[in-house]
Amino acid sequence: MRRVRAYVGLGANIGDSGDTLARGVRALAKLPGSRLHAVSRLYLTAPVGIEDQPPFRNAVVALDVPAGPDPATGATALLITLKQLEQAFGRQERERWGPRELDLDLLLFGRAQLELDRSPDGLSLDPGKADRLLVVPHPEAANRLFVLAPLADVAAGLVPPGWSETVATAAARRLIDEGTEAARPIATWDGDCADWRRIEQDEAQTAG
Repeated sequence: MRRVRAYVGLGANIGDSGDTLARGVRALAKLPGSRLHAVSRLYLTAPVGIEDQPPFRNAVVALDVPAGPDPATGATALLITLKQLEQAFGRQERERWGPRELDLDLLLFGRAQLELDRSPDGLSLDPGKADRLLVVPHPEAANRLFVLAPLADVAAGLVPPGWSETVATAAARRLIDEGTEAARPIATWDGDCADWRRIEQDEAQTAG
């Protein structure tokens, strides 16, 4: 089976969000025909858009997933799977940028640049999103530290299609604008036990 490297962003801020993201990583690792390539650190991140809500936990995974007969088909299939997982984790419809049980975003799908009509099964549960398009690379990824910081953990030197800089350079740029408290690493992924290992405070400050 031909596979392509995809990057998926995870976020949550309802309940035990760290545990939710750990379960989310394990669920992604078990997707049929897929292989878990890498997991970023777990980040504590400041809410964006609506600030009066709990902080988020965010992470990014690199997955080798079925490529499909063409990028559009493969990316759409993965998107539908992500939306199904969100619902399985109890995701509810809320306002844009509001609290969420689990958010799964398709950030990159190989070297594909796509702008596709979403199928009904691939629609976002976010009613604040006006468009029905699947855009890859994710159109907001380049300017959101809560995406760039974990993405840089697993793909620092990658220049995504349509970008003029590496992920690491973009993350450094946003870090200057948003500050270290906007996205702070708090745990690393322990592949042996498939769970987070807490970063001690002095280690987290050094890593950040």
